Amino acid sequence: MNKAERLFSLLTLLRSKRYAVTANQLAEQLQVSERTIYRDIQSLCASGINIEGEAGVGYVLRESGQLPPLMFSEQELIALELGMKMVQAWSDIELATASKSAAAKIKSVLPDRLKNENPAPTILVPCTHKETEFSTFNKPIRQAIDKKEKIELVYHDHAGIQSKRVLQPLGLVFWGKVWTLVAWCELREDYRNFRVDRIDKLKTLGQMFETSGNKCLEHYISRYSSK
Repeated sequence: MNKAERLFSLLTLLRSKRYAVTANQLAEQLQVSERTIYRDIQSLCASGINIEGEAGVGYVLRESGQLPPLMFSEQELIALELGMKMVQAWSDIELATASKSAAAKIKSVLPDRLKNENPAPTILVPCTHKETEFSTFNKPIRQAIDKKEKIELVYHDHAGIQSKRVLQPLGLVFWGKVWTLVAWCELREDYRNFRVDRIDKLKTLGQMFETSGNKCLEHYISRYSSK
């Protein structure tokens, strides 16, 4: 990594931190010496970047109108493009639209050399599902998760047998082919999984619920990943 790349990486790290970060922490992440970090901080300050702090205490980036545009490496751009294509192919319409908007914003801050490049795609993410499989229910489920609002759904199992459940939705998990809703089932008083493509009807109930250390997505993951 040359100095210019290192300075951009250092600035990106500082941008991502809300609080002061020490030279030792920065050095570990960039895999350089603390002395190099001190010199690079001085170089950024000399170029007009508003960095506050001192050796032994830590550094924090303050708001400034002189920050250079966000930069990405070629591999970072490939990773971002791949991720956004996956969102567009496998999520609901709202997230797909947001992904396209994000892609346009990222492109707007790229240098002209990268903006004008349009290489043939080498990694494809084909959309192989029916649009209604996810787009019908993923959005209201996401909204219910965000609001902590109970939902009622009519669901059919692999044999086609229907059941009705009142759920406290906790998270959505994508398994590479199907989306699964992780929820607290009020009938079973325990966690249950529901394939989104097997939901026949869904409605929000306008009733709020609370999560806790023993009833949340993180607890579910820790509980079942340890088995």
